[in-house]
Amino acid sequence: MRLIRGIHNLRPDDRGCVATIGTFDGVHLGHRAVFQRLLGHGRALGLPATVITFEPQPLEFFTPDHAPARLTRLREKLQAIRKYGIARVMLLEFGPRLASTEAAAFARQLLLEGLGVRYLLVGDDFRFGRGRTGDYELLRTIGTQAGAVGFAVENLHTITHGEERISSTRVREALYRGDLEQAERLLGRPYRIQGRVGHGDRRGRTIGFPTANVDLHRRVSPLHGVFAVQVRGLDTGPRPGVANVGTRPTVGGQGYRLEVHLFDFDQEIYGRHLEVEFRLKLRDERRFGSFEELRRQIALDAAAAREYLAGPARCNADPVT
Repeated sequence: MRLIRGIHNLRPDDRGCVATIGTFDGVHLGHRAVFQRLLGHGRALGLPATVITFEPQPLEFFTPDHAPARLTRLREKLQAIRKYGIARVMLLEFGPRLASTEAAAFARQLLLEGLGVRYLLVGDDFRFGRGRTGDYELLRTIGTQAGAVGFAVENLHTITHGEERISSTRVREALYRGDLEQAERLLGRPYRIQGRVGHGDRRGRTIGFPTANVDLHRRVSPLHGVFAVQVRGLDTGPRPGVANVGTRPTVGGQGYRLEVHLFDFDQEIYGRHLEVEFRLKLRDERRFGSFEELRRQIALDAAAAREYLAGPARCNADPVT
């Protein structure tokens, strides 16, 4: 998959494609349906499929303190998009310049002059351009007025799975409640977070539960609490463990952190890139009166996670590739 970072990095052979635009946070089953439809049109026209997305996500630029929690960081998003057969991703930096671009100018510069889009697939609530004035009707007008070099636009209405509406918002809501089963149904896979192991304060070692501190790369976590997890990235297949996502109130922590205790594992893994798969929420995070009380609770959490993960088919979910 070719990653194009900005319009200025377009090559002549990038012109001529079918495309879709969005944030695609989580790359859930609804997004997969979008990609499948886009690929079908690409095959019919003999053109590659291009996904146009943004970094940071628009709400992270406009309202950084109130933007919804990210389901996927950029690296995870690109890996998932690649998995579904997309040929190209156009990554646009969302900053003051893009936010102030008039909608019609954005469509002409990117879609007509830049990518040479021949077919465009957008969501029914898609808005773009300065003041969010651009919409499906504007795109259809621009695509039609361009004549032979223009593009057709299709409005992709709400996608459901059974009777469930699929959206990134619903995935976030399920994760916030700790309903990992519903999140998995909407995503089409268990929820996972990837990150590199960094140095922590080593307090876990003092109470017999050393942890790997995984960088979340998020201002806010989409889930919180204590979980039974499977961890990949250690060259030994998935390893079971127990994880805490939160602010560590017992030690006066600030900001969200992901700490993972791996069962029967005692190696230095600083700098390793791990994938943490959340299998069961055990409890909410809470403040304990002492380290001894915390140690006893972690021992109970670890025992519960071991028991759950020892059940049938707990380790067999497909990894992201």
